[in-house]
Amino acid sequence: MKIGFIGLGNMGAPMAANLAAAGHDVAGFDVAGTTAAGTTQVTSAAEAARGADIVITMLPNGAILRSVAADVLSAMTKGATLIDCSTVDVDSARAVAADADALGLLFVDAPVSGGIGGAAAGTLTFMAGGSDQAFQAAEPLFEIMGQKAVHCGDAGAGQAAKICNNMILGVTMIATCEAFALADKLGLDRQKMFDVVSTSSGYSWTMNAYCPAPGVGPQSPSDNDYKPGFASELMVKDLGLSQQAADAVDADTPMGAAALALYKTFVEDEDGLGKDFSAMLPRFEKRSRG
Repeated sequence: MKIGFIGLGNMGAPMAANLAAAGHDVAGFDVAGTTAAGTTQVTSAAEAARGADIVITMLPNGAILRSVAADVLSAMTKGATLIDCSTVDVDSARAVAADADALGLLFVDAPVSGGIGGAAAGTLTFMAGGSDQAFQAAEPLFEIMGQKAVHCGDAGAGQAAKICNNMILGVTMIATCEAFALADKLGLDRQKMFDVVSTSSGYSWTMNAYCPAPGVGPQSPSDNDYKPGFASELMVKDLGLSQQAADAVDADTPMGAAALALYKTFVEDEDGLGKDFSAMLPRFEKRSRG
């Protein structure tokens, strides 16, 4: 396939490289001038989209998605598919889907889970929203870039799934970090805590797969001085999207709101900027109840 890939950052570059390694003809563009192995660098988003069977975007937010879509949709060939892998607000995903449909194009919103490591290894999970036809067009590429793709429903459903997933992730990480900090003060060995919780009712992804305590459990960013696999400021973004969505549909999400407030404080007023979201543990270690 001829693929245009727009947004070659920490996530987009390895995703594009995996598509090229699988034999696809990938034209890549990023405003920062970054490149991806095996791709052909072009000078604009519209150039990347021109003549492509599939255009993939991996962008920072909904406003940028709308702006890029305004450029690329008009350059795309009728019947082609735009796959947006960014994490954005549901309204932006639905707006771009409507614009694509009006031009005879297919659209899939397909945010991902799995982080930078998953992007490099081709083991991402895609949460996809769009028509059956659009999902079928995108699915072969999901199989190259990831290990699982779930068709969640119509346009916007992929973003809804991602927002809900990451609200759980943010809340659970805070609880895991709080529990380790409490265990420390109670004199409980961290390894013993892990051994119990990881096989008990406190089991969670944040404990078992991404443990925030250095030297405990599988390798994670905590073992690398909390250099980000998923940065705290990105968690602020995703928790903000969850609360924006909750406001829009009048959903009561007090834990999500509390997690957003804590991560915002961590990033804006403390030392969380540029650190992994699991760096909440040393934050809680230093704090007292007051």
